[in-house]
Amino acid sequence: MKNRTLQISAVVLLATMYTCTSVFAQEVIVLSNHDQVVDWLESENWWGEEKRGQHLEVPHAMITGISESWRVGAQKMSVHDKKEIFYRLMLPLIVHANGMVMERRERLLEAQASLASGQPVDVDEVQRIRAGAVLLRVLDDESAAQLAADSDNLSAVIDELLYKLDIIPNGLALGQAAYESGYGTSRFAVEGNALFGQWTYGGSGLVPEQQRKNLGDHRIAAFDWPFDSVRGYFINLMSHPAYEDFRKIRARLRAEGKPLTSLALADGLVRYSERGQEYVDTLKGVIRVNKLDIADGATFRDEPIRFVVGAEDDADATRLREEIEKLRASGELDRIIARMRLE
Repeated sequence: MKNRTLQISAVVLLATMYTCTSVFAQEVIVLSNHDQVVDWLESENWWGEEKRGQHLEVPHAMITGISESWRVGAQKMSVHDKKEIFYRLMLPLIVHANGMVMERRERLLEAQASLASGQPVDVDEVQRIRAGAVLLRVLDDESAAQLAADSDNLSAVIDELLYKLDIIPNGLALGQAAYESGYGTSRFAVEGNALFGQWTYGGSGLVPEQQRKNLGDHRIAAFDWPFDSVRGYFINLMSHPAYEDFRKIRARLRAEGKPLTSLALADGLVRYSERGQEYVDTLKGVIRVNKLDIADGATFRDEPIRFVVGAEDDADATRLREEIEKLRASGELDRIIARMRLE
């Protein structure tokens, strides 16, 4: 499912996109085994016990793929190490996604304030609202195309977007990713960066080994790299009719000025699995046992974004580092920037 050259091109390019206005040079980190991962986490002060009551600051380092060597290596390491490595490498992806959500919410709130004061909404912002309305199933394509700064329903569309477009607690996303992907060791995670067990129809995706005929040609959605899976999960919870209870709980907590916690919002995911309430109880157990709610308020450290590439072995790591440098110097990177969706 993966094209390694394309994947690495995207990695370096994404780093370039995020640092082109920064004084920092982009960094791509290649790691090939358990010891290298732990050594790197220790060097980042991102390994070991987190103290409760202290604000959790996360390295802005994004993994770019899940290798077969992780699945094999995870079977040989302690359960503790497997869990800790997975959680610590997954959390930056989720924090990044929530950062994107909050940036978009801030723009929507500014547009809402403009309308309330009788001021027009910026044309570029209207275009973003159109796109968001289609993505989150607020409007169909035709209705969104007709939406304009002077449309009577613009305010209502913004209100609906603010209802749907809100954070997903970091600990909740961590718990679901761990449970649905077997801590990144499932076939779907390795072959398609699929971390949340999202279904898709229409012939694309990874076919389950035991596909149930009564459910049609359902498959597990595959993604180019792990952040795509996180983004898809966020869009799913924010837009799919099955998760209206989740959105109602979140909106009520926000209206009451209460924190949006993992354990509280897990109650809205009864329809995420055919197991129903049993699934929710298991998920809440994962969150409690692994103390994932400590991640709910996590933020990034003040540092430029970096990317972590997993290699199959030391020889593969050497080859990848050489390939990254060639791509960095080739000019190929500029042609990939337009296709990235991390901003």
